[in-house]
Amino acid sequence: MATTKKASTNKEILDDNKIISLYMNSVLQDNQEPKNVYVFCKNNNLSETDFYSFYGSFDSLKQDIWVKFFENAVKTIEKDKEYNSYSDKDKLLTLFFTFFEILTLNRTYVLFSLKENKAGLKNLKYLKHFRNRFKDFIVDIIRLGATSGNEKFLQVSEPVFSEGAWIQFLFLLKFWIEDTSKSFEKTDVLIEKSVNTVVGLLDTKQLENLFDLGKFLWKERN
Repeated sequence: MATTKKASTNKEILDDNKIISLYMNSVLQDNQEPKNVYVFCKNNNLSETDFYSFYGSFDSLKQDIWVKFFENAVKTIEKDKEYNSYSDKDKLLTLFFTFFEILTLNRTYVLFSLKENKAGLKNLKYLKHFRNRFKDFIVDIIRLGATSGNEKFLQVSEPVFSEGAWIQFLFLLKFWIEDTSKSFEKTDVLIEKSVNTVVGLLDTKQLENLFDLGKFLWKERN
């Protein structure tokens, strides 16, 4: 959870969530990132020491914002006592619907952050930590849904399915960014259709064929 400590300048309780809130408000009000940490802290009555107690740079802060978005989605999901009894399909649907609801609540910031580097989804460095957390969560879904003693299934499905779910998320994110439908209802429809397709891989022999490709891609990337 968030680390807490006292801010040296105003004696208010300061934590990473507060720093993020101040940063996001600054970006939304000015439509640009603060020029540097000094300016950001001065405008928010903080010392630079306060900021650096939580983040080494704006880059690390921006990565943590995406992780916070996802963690908020997970917390929301876990409040549902029936969640663990859901099928893999329903777990994924719940995850995507919940996460995109949170992104919609923060849409202006999300659009700014993705377009800030002018490369859009081609530059995903701010999503790196979120990606790792996302894939770990997907692996947990696979393990909970797998039958006992089916180690081969786990070996095959975890890396391929988690990577496939991540690619699926990026596809949905791009669609959501460009979606102009009321309440982003077209994105909701796409989420359901795409989840049906991806989860279908878990029930077919195609998954084993994809595993070799997944191993090759992983080796090439590393």
